Amino acid sequence: MKTFFKEGCEVPLRHNHAISGNTASDSGILLLMPAWQPGKRLGVKTVSIFPNNSARGLPGLHSVFILYDAATGAPLAILDGDVITSRRTAAASALAAKWLSRPDSSTLLVVGAGRVGSLLPEAYRSVRPIERVLVWNRLSESADTLVGNLREQGIDAHAVNSLEDAAQEADIITCATLSTAPLIQGKWLKPGVHLDLIGGFTPAMRESDDECMRKGTVFLDTTEALLKAGDILAPIESGAFNEQRVAATLEQLCRGQHPGRTSRDEITVFKAVGTALEDLAAASLAYDAFQANPA
Repeated sequence: MKTFFKEGCEVPLRHNHAISGNTASDSGILLLMPAWQPGKRLGVKTVSIFPNNSARGLPGLHSVFILYDAATGAPLAILDGDVITSRRTAAASALAAKWLSRPDSSTLLVVGAGRVGSLLPEAYRSVRPIERVLVWNRLSESADTLVGNLREQGIDAHAVNSLEDAAQEADIITCATLSTAPLIQGKWLKPGVHLDLIGGFTPAMRESDDECMRKGTVFLDTTEALLKAGDILAPIESGAFNEQRVAATLEQLCRGQHPGRTSRDEITVFKAVGTALEDLAAASLAYDAFQANPA
């Protein structure tokens, strides 16, 4: 993924369509996300998001990724977009943390125990010496399940009831939810913490309050977050934040155009809405790995 951000990629703005249901609880969103590197690979992901699927015992997100040869337009593979999305989201989160979290970060708070949340401890442990994982989820049963899985891997993991107390303990806070109301409050953020916001991707979705943006040095995955992310748009509307305060994008971090964290006590915030570049990188990696070893 770092290589793709350094090389560059054509990424049009995603198509975003509201899907009406018989009732408000049945409504969803359809996303179309294309990306390509000229002469190399082309891909498009379709994503359906139905936030109330949890009441049906179903994931809130389903997707399919189609990979093509960008030189000929010939289709190469159809991949499980849910796996691509969840793994690339966790990977981008950890990639940003290489520049934005303290190198000695050892306590991770995972907010949201869904598909993406379940992958975040492994991703973060690949870039930071995480020794302790705290898990908070609206449904405590989901948090308990994730904690049990982490403990089976030998990880010191704990489900927490108080999000405030856990946030004040953590060196890194990573949020992967579909929340439409702020979960993390800026007054909870201790000096040196890294706050990672990767769940919300529409203006109506929020995982942090205005104070988080006021206190933190803010980084984005792409500038599309300025158009789509409620965590950014709401503080801009209230006057707590402005576009000029964006320190850098993930592309600029990968290209060495910004150093990332500049002091031990700095509070850093990474807001991601996802980009089709990440999908194309993940799909290409999966396809190349399969071609090298089909068995």
